[in-house]
Amino acid sequence: MRPFEAAIARAAGDDGVLVARVRYRHRHRGWNGRQAHPVADVRRALDELRALAGPLPVVLVGHSLGGRAALRAAADPGVTAVVALAPWCPPGEPTAPLDGRTVVALHDEADRVTSAADTWAYLTRAQQAGALVRGVAMPAGGHAMLRDARRWHRLTARATAAPLGLGPVPDALADGPARTGRPPRPLRPEGAGPAPS
Repeated sequence: MRPFEAAIARAAGDDGVLVARVRYRHRHRGWNGRQAHPVADVRRALDELRALAGPLPVVLVGHSLGGRAALRAAADPGVTAVVALAPWCPPGEPTAPLDGRTVVALHDEADRVTSAADTWAYLTRAQQAGALVRGVAMPAGGHAMLRDARRWHRLTARATAAPLGLGPVPDALADGPARTGRPPRPLRPEGAGPAPS
């Protein structure tokens, strides 16, 4: 995630944005059932951020399991947006914490680790729960987001900066489904051709 951090910091420029990384405290890997340790770690980090800097608008960025943790932790009053990268959004994942939040998901539909179809279904439910959603079908990158990495970094940085008022919404996100009231449909990033119907 370090290249994403660097891209976000560059997009923020000198506008006083703090970019920080959450480190999971539990040595176990995975969600750990009902305990959902990664969510507790994100909430702890948000509390530490508030103690350090006071109340600030927060955009959470997470990949895979981290995307799921960010989406779950979005109920925190400081969170204004979530950018989820190839997120793990299993069927039935709750969307109530997203009411009033902006949610951007970038997913390569060829991902073999997490399901882009599950992500698009999740965005539909999130929109119904009151979130402003954008889904971007990435043309390459798989789960690791290595192929065409610069595009992933660029769109993530812009999608993070826009809800903070630090830049325009990227072209790939500008004409999303929430503006038209249609269910979310994955959009194609700039230069990737039209989205499938």
